[in-house]
Amino acid sequence: MRAMRNLVAMLVAVVLCAASAYAEVVRFDVTSRTPVAGYPYERIAGRVTYSVDPKDPRNAVIVDLDKAPRTSAGRVEFSGDIVVLMPTRGGNGVTLLDVVNRGSMVTSRLNRPMPGADREVGDGFLLKRGFTIVAVGWEFDTGRGNGQITLDAPVATDNGRPISGIAHATFVPDRADPTMAVGDLAGYPSIDPAGADSVLMVRDAFQATGTAIARDKWQLSGNTVTLTGGFEPGRVYELSYRASNPRVGGVGFLAVRDVAAWMKHATTAPVNTQRVYGVGVSQTGRFLRDFIYHGCNTDEQGRQVFDAVMIHIAGASRTDLNRRWGTPVSVGSFAATSFPFADAAQRDPITGASDGELDNPRARQNQPKAFYTNTGVEYWGGARAAALLHTSADGSKDVTPPSNVRMYFLAGSQHGPGAFPPPVANGTQQRPNPTDYWWSMRALLVSLDKWVRDGVEPPASMIPKLADGTLTKASEVGFPAIPGVHSPRTLWGGMRAVNPLVARDGAAGTALPFLVPQVDADGNERAGVRLPEVAVPLATYTGWNFRDAKTGGVDLLRPLIGSYIPFAATREQRERVRDPRASIAERYTDRDAYLARIKESAAGLVRGGYLLAEDVPAIEARALDHWRLATAAATSTAAR
Repeated sequence: MRAMRNLVAMLVAVVLCAASAYAEVVRFDVTSRTPVAGYPYERIAGRVTYSVDPKDPRNAVIVDLDKAPRTSAGRVEFSGDIVVLMPTRGGNGVTLLDVVNRGSMVTSRLNRPMPGADREVGDGFLLKRGFTIVAVGWEFDTGRGNGQITLDAPVATDNGRPISGIAHATFVPDRADPTMAVGDLAGYPSIDPAGADSVLMVRDAFQATGTAIARDKWQLSGNTVTLTGGFEPGRVYELSYRASNPRVGGVGFLAVRDVAAWMKHATTAPVNTQRVYGVGVSQTGRFLRDFIYHGCNTDEQGRQVFDAVMIHIAGASRTDLNRRWGTPVSVGSFAATSFPFADAAQRDPITGASDGELDNPRARQNQPKAFYTNTGVEYWGGARAAALLHTSADGSKDVTPPSNVRMYFLAGSQHGPGAFPPPVANGTQQRPNPTDYWWSMRALLVSLDKWVRDGVEPPASMIPKLADGTLTKASEVGFPAIPGVHSPRTLWGGMRAVNPLVARDGAAGTALPFLVPQVDADGNERAGVRLPEVAVPLATYTGWNFRDAKTGGVDLLRPLIGSYIPFAATREQRERVRDPRASIAERYTDRDAYLARIKESAAGLVRGGYLLAEDVPAIEARALDHWRLATAAATSTAAR
C-alpha cells in the first residue's frame, strides 16, 4: 500500500510537470497521505508549484511581480504548502478553500474542536456533510514549523540587484522588559542597525504625536530592539529601519486564485470540484476582501474562481499583503481600513473618486455570493469600521447591501469566543466575552450552500441601522454607568489607511466615521443575531475591553477582546454596589423560567435560519451551565 501511494504521488507530480507550460499550477508533490479516523476521508499534504505570467493584465495589480525572477519562458514561479481533506467516497461536490490564518486552518472552527479529537476534524460537522476542505499557503511572513501552511514568495530585485527600503511596525508592550522582538517585522531583518534610517518612536495613544527616542538609548539586531531602562507597558512604539530583499507578497492572492481554478478545471488536480467557497477568518477575512477588490476572483482565463465567500470578523478592513515591505502577519489595528468600504460603488466625499469593494473594473466581472459576519469588536476596535460596510462613506445614511451579499452582526460577542466559564481577567479590566457564535456560523454555512446550489434565499441580513437607532455614533452610545467599568464613549475610531488604487491614495489619514451598535439598558446590543444567552442574558456582553493597570495604557482597548460583566444575583446585591442593571432574581422567577426563555429564543433562531436544530441541545446545556455558574458565583459573593 505504501509503495502504491508513493507511486501515485510521483505520477501526480510527473503529470503536472507535463501539463501545459502556461498552466498556473504546474506541479503538485504529495508529502503524505493518511486516512481520517472515523470518516471516509483522506488527508493529503503536499507542495504546489505555481507559474504565472507577469505580463498578463489580470496579474498586473500584483506589486513588484514585474521585479520577480523569471524562468526561461518569462514566467514567475513560486511554491507553497497545501493540505486536502477529501472524501474517499461520496462527497457533496463543494470544496471549502480554507484561507489559513497565520498558517493554521480556519474551517476547523466550524467543526468545533473537541478534547481528544483531531483539531481539523473536531465533531465532524463538515465531514458529515461531505465537504472537501483545501487549505492553501498564501503568506510569506508567518512562522514555520508546527504544521503551519505557508508560501515561499519570490524576492523582488532591481534588474537582479538587491532592493533596500524602510520597513516599519507598531507594537504595544505588556511588560517593562528591556528587549522586544517585533514579530511583524520578522520577514525583514535590519541590514544597517546603526544607520540613520533606524528610528524608534513612542506615544501614549495611536492618534497621539510621537516622540523619537534618543539613538544612544536603544540597540537593534535583526528585528529585536533593546531599550535602556526597558519599555513602558501600554505605550505605543513604532520601529523603522532599513531592510533588503522585499518579498512579492501579493503572489499569495494568485496562489489562492490558481488552486481554486485548478480544482475546478484541471483533470490533474487531486480534487475535481463543481463549486468552491472561500472561507476567511479575521486576518484571512481581510485577505478575502482584498482578494476580491483586486480582481482575483477572475483567473487568467477569465473564469470565476469562488462561487461564494464567507468573510468573517474582517470589518471593513483589508490586509497588508500587496505592498513592498508589507506585513500581512500584523493584526492590522488602525492600519488596514481604506476607501472603498462598501461593496457597491460610492462617491467618496473626500477624494471625489467612485469605487466599491465588488463594484470596480477589476472585481465587477465575476462576483461571488458573499456572507459578511462581524462582532462588536469589528465595530469598536482597531479602526475596523464594520459599520461602513452598510453605510455611506461619510457614515451619514444606511446603504442596502447588493443582492448577492448578506451581512450578519453577531451581537454580544467578541472577535473569537472566550473560554467558558469566563476566566478571571488577565491583562484586561473585565473578563473576556465567552459568547460562542460558531453555532450561528454553522447554520449560515448551510444556508450559503443552499443559496449557491439550489437558489434558496438565505436568512435576511441582520445588522444595526441608523434609521431605527440601532446604529449610533460611539460618543452617543447609551452604555450604562456600571461601577468599575470604563466607558467606551471616549474611544477613537481611527483613520483611513492608504489605498494606492484610489485618487490621493484614498485620502489616507482622514478620520473614519465611528459608528457602533446601540445598546439597551443593560449595555447589551439591540440589533443583530442575538444568540439565546445574549437575548436572555445573565450578564452584559460587549465587543470592547480595556487594558488593565498591570499592562498599562488603561485608556487603550485590548485588541480583539470583549467584556463579560455578570449581573448581581439579587436586588440587594446590586444595590450594595450601585449596579443599575436588574439582578438575575428580578429578571427570572427561577431556573425553569430562564430555560424556557432560552428555548423560545433558540426556536426563533432556528425558524429564521440562524441556528441548526441539531445544535440547540448543546446551546441549552451551555445555558444551564451558565445559570449554575452565575447564581453560584453571585451567591458565594453575597456570603462573603
